Amino acid sequence: MKRLAIISALFIGVFAFAQGIKFEDGNFASILAKAKKENKLIFIDAYASWCGPCKLMVKNIFPLKTVGDYYNAHFINAKIDMEKGEGIELAKKYNVKAFPTYLFIDPNGETVHRTLGYVEEKDFIQFAKDAEDPNKRLTALKQKFESGEKDPDFLKNLAGLTMYNDTEFASKVLVRYFEQKTTLDQEDAQMLISSPQSTEGPLYKLFQDKKADILKFISKDNYERADKSIKLTEISRKAYNAETKTWDENYFMTETQKFLPKENAERLFKSMKASRALKNKDIALYEKLILELYQDYSKASSGELNSHAWNFFENVNNKASLEKAILWAQESVKKDQSFANTDTLANLYNKVGDKKNAKLWAEKSIELAKSNGEDSSDTEKLLKSL
Repeated sequence: MKRLAIISALFIGVFAFAQGIKFEDGNFASILAKAKKENKLIFIDAYASWCGPCKLMVKNIFPLKTVGDYYNAHFINAKIDMEKGEGIELAKKYNVKAFPTYLFIDPNGETVHRTLGYVEEKDFIQFAKDAEDPNKRLTALKQKFESGEKDPDFLKNLAGLTMYNDTEFASKVLVRYFEQKTTLDQEDAQMLISSPQSTEGPLYKLFQDKKADILKFISKDNYERADKSIKLTEISRKAYNAETKTWDENYFMTETQKFLPKENAERLFKSMKASRALKNKDIALYEKLILELYQDYSKASSGELNSHAWNFFENVNNKASLEKAILWAQESVKKDQSFANTDTLANLYNKVGDKKNAKLWAEKSIELAKSNGEDSSDTEKLLKSL
């Protein structure tokens, strides 16, 4: 009877797993070939291993029967890590800059629709239906915009779909949206705060012209902070040469000191250099700059400390530097204990060989994850290995 119960449980587990989206094995070329053969669109979950919303989609949405029924019948489905293997080139080709991004691609490899972020069951199925409807695909929506469509709901939706992969087009959409708005609601004000990427574009002028309306929903200090953020985005874009991977420090310092104290500008420049070094995989420079920046970390936020502690765990091998990262993670936990920073602390302790503390914090992390409904599978693997 016990054996029968085990077999039955296994069968139920396999059946439940089969209810969700079935993702193809194999490389992108083989997936394209299968799409051509079956005359289907390709759905790609473009993810990154560190991405929290990506993991939640895997846990909560992809296994659902309703989702699996629709996606398996209508698409060739693939999961591709955009930071590994051929995913790196695919991320460039399809302009994937945020995770998770969902791509709907035709058998010729052309994008017909896309969206991103954590999406609930009903909306996730609707996105799939929109991808199949030529009148609702992103390409069709763009054509509708170019032909002069001014409906506010249409424009807001289109801006949301293009904001993270085609900022220039999204800006054009938002300019049309805001130019016809006589009054702003809270959502409008938030969009106008977060959308401008340059001080030289029409969105920034709208941000300035509609300041009085925006101040109905946020404080003057928050408006000024948003203004500085837009200016800093523009300055950093001009100060960094992506081809030579070099910074114009003199330009950056001159421009930022027009609205920031010198000490703040220097720290900000070092922080931006560190972020760019990490992106360029210049780990030695990133390590050096972050160690300098966080000699005194008492005023840093919990999230900020956890982020750099995790980056050190993933990229740095110098034990003395890792021990510094442990101090940051400890301070992060002290300020705001969470599943994420306790997991970071457990992994750092394990990396420096302190199995006892690694086990203690892994158990704590799993406990916090389960109490908040978060995915602790990676931490559980760590705990089993200790």
